[in-house]
Amino acid sequence: MIQTYDISQLRPYINWPYFFFAWQVKDPSEKERLRQEAEAFLDTLEGKYHAHALFLLLDAHSDGDDIIIADNKRIPMLRQQEVGSGYRSLADYVAPLESDSSSLSSKIGLFATSADMGLETDFASDAYQKMMAQLLADRLAEAAAEVLHEQVRKHLWGYAPDEQLSISDMLIEKFQGIRPAVGYPSLPDTSLNFVLDDLLDMKQIGIRLTESGAMKPHASVSGLMLAHPEARYFNLGKIGEDQLRDYARRRGLPVEVCRKFLAGNL
Repeated sequence: MIQTYDISQLRPYINWPYFFFAWQVKDPSEKERLRQEAEAFLDTLEGKYHAHALFLLLDAHSDGDDIIIADNKRIPMLRQQEVGSGYRSLADYVAPLESDSSSLSSKIGLFATSADMGLETDFASDAYQKMMAQLLADRLAEAAAEVLHEQVRKHLWGYAPDEQLSISDMLIEKFQGIRPAVGYPSLPDTSLNFVLDDLLDMKQIGIRLTESGAMKPHASVSGLMLAHPEARYFNLGKIGEDQLRDYARRRGLPVEVCRKFLAGNL
């Protein structure tokens, strides 16, 4: 599924605390002033720029720390190894191969969202407008992921059709399921974007990947959607050489390549 969103559709879903954090603004009156300026800037963007989303729902099962999808394609996950961490893997929230194929956890969603590249390139002549546009683009891409996830829960996957949450509740993640994003604490290997791109074809919404798997435009989000009622976000933390080598084997990549991708977790 491909979806395009007007800015007006996304504005209610913008998570403003992250916007203020990016500006390093803490004073309440300064936050209010900045919010008003951002809202006025968004008014000027309406109709000229958009955000876009891709979503794919697939049958899935887990095999150890791998998530297996169509045609026996594997998406390798990593597992916490630090003492007292809980030793969790995202694969734990997908049904094992031999389990009931009708369960909620026997499917997985893949997604990507992005804001128009022009928000990163069209304001280069003014430093303030450039920063404002780029930081709002980040928020719009995240808001698109929030709106998409709501559509997925209620309609596209439909595992929570009667959900009645306020946007405030959504922004503090009171919904069932999670959407771990590539590059974030539980899914730190940005090169997994190559695996997702093979399935989603991200160029359909203007996303291209760098050699490391980073997305361009920068205001882009990609990842997984998991419906398991006990699914929770977690920080992978540090992993050992043993898991690095096993992960490289499962990725089909040289150990030293994976070492580069996971340097922050070693």
